[in-house]
Amino acid sequence: MEKGESSEETLPTVYGIMIAFLTCVVGYVLWPTIFGTVASDLNPKDGNSRRSLPQTPAGGVGGKGSGSAGTGSGMVNGSGTDHQDIRDGAAINTEHALVYRDGNLVSGSLEALVQHMVPTEEYYPDRAYLFAFLLSARLFIKPHELLGEVCALCEHQQNLNGEGGKERLQRFVPRLVQLLAEWTETFPYDFRDERVMSHVRSITQKVAAVDAAARQEVSALLQNLLLRLTALERYEEGLARLATEATTEQLAQVDITELCPSATVLAQQLTHVELERLSYIGPEEFVQAFAKESPHLETSFKDMKKTRNLESYIQWFNRLSYFVATEVCKHPKKKQRVRVIEYWIETARECFNIGNFNSLMAIIAGLNISPISRLKKTWSKVQLAKFSILEHQMDPSSNFSSYRSTLKAAMWRSAGATDERQRIVVPFFSLLVKDLYFLNEGCSNKLPNGHINFEKFWQLAKQVTEFIAWKQVACPFEKNPRVIAFLQARPVWTENALALASFECEPPDNNPEKERYKALKSELNAQ
Repeated sequence: MEKGESSEETLPTVYGIMIAFLTCVVGYVLWPTIFGTVASDLNPKDGNSRRSLPQTPAGGVGGKGSGSAGTGSGMVNGSGTDHQDIRDGAAINTEHALVYRDGNLVSGSLEALVQHMVPTEEYYPDRAYLFAFLLSARLFIKPHELLGEVCALCEHQQNLNGEGGKERLQRFVPRLVQLLAEWTETFPYDFRDERVMSHVRSITQKVAAVDAAARQEVSALLQNLLLRLTALERYEEGLARLATEATTEQLAQVDITELCPSATVLAQQLTHVELERLSYIGPEEFVQAFAKESPHLETSFKDMKKTRNLESYIQWFNRLSYFVATEVCKHPKKKQRVRVIEYWIETARECFNIGNFNSLMAIIAGLNISPISRLKKTWSKVQLAKFSILEHQMDPSSNFSSYRSTLKAAMWRSAGATDERQRIVVPFFSLLVKDLYFLNEGCSNKLPNGHINFEKFWQLAKQVTEFIAWKQVACPFEKNPRVIAFLQARPVWTENALALASFECEPPDNNPEKERYKALKSELNAQ
């Protein structure tokens, strides 16, 4: 790596700077946005009026089968347990209870909520509930402990170790297999934990023993899980190799405008990178990221974090911003810098047209980094009309109201699209994380009576469900591996290297800049 260049791990955090900026700008203005949609939009009613999460492609929230099966409105999960199901207007001082308001589940003890997800021969939990609970339960109980409790309840209630009645067990077993299938499809990274897999092996062996017909389904379930986890492992290994690929080093001195002359094609290749990285982020990673920063939580998360895909995606945003700045600053001639800036503006416009808002914002951030923004003579020659429009679309004022309106339009277009190109929505990721962060911080996880605040988790699940739909879109554009490798592995300059190059492109024009330039040159000479 050249002197003054940086690997992905040591990049200055544009993202961190933007998060601090967003905190100041967005503040608690987010509350009307976050809570403007009532919990009932996601929270399913009881009985036949229950709603499911939006259907998604294979591996999404929907899974197979349908919501509840024959539950009575006065039962916790149709199993006839002693847990109470408290309806509107009733007292809520019972420890083991599920509490509803206007027909919506709003709180409950952890024990009752676990019981509510356990299937029986006549009952299957609503998909919306199952997703929301599996997403949020890790704040209170580790996945391997949760699966252990579910397996124990199933074995006890269905008498899997004894004579439970063949016909009844044959009705129950498909529901249990369905539960495992939906869990492995929606939260596959939980199963990188050997403690989770130990429970899976134990319960599936017992299931196969009581119902031979279930063996094929169990085998398919485990095979699909293996494929998902193998793909994840290969992806992670690929990221680790990116910075040392020899083919990329050979391209180190190539200009992006030479390697990919078309801004449209570059925007398409950026979208390939975005959608691939987005696709490997597990929905639970958002919750685990919040938990990591909350030491007061009841559960330790030190042994739960099995993936770093969310962090890798954040690093990609940082990298792209500094990549843009590097590609501008490396040109000593003003005319070349103007050409490169206009190329990136055109790329950003194409990203906007595609619906790739994360790359769009990263490019805008890169062009607004101080070493680039200070190049007044260069910017005086740039055609700024397109850039001004793009900056307006991503303007942080009024809680990013322009961007949020544009995002809603893109979501509407995506929902009704038959053309894969129209389905693409890559959100501005730091704002998505910030919305989820404020939602998490703004409401307590537990109520004064000790119940879990499930109203909060309906809202969290609703926003994460939208994310799942976005990350499952396949990129329809032709892939250029050479350009993609260049984008992800080309060494980029550090903040100090960019500042020094900027001063050499256009000399300092005030005392603070002169002092900075002098300090940077002294530091360089001392190395």
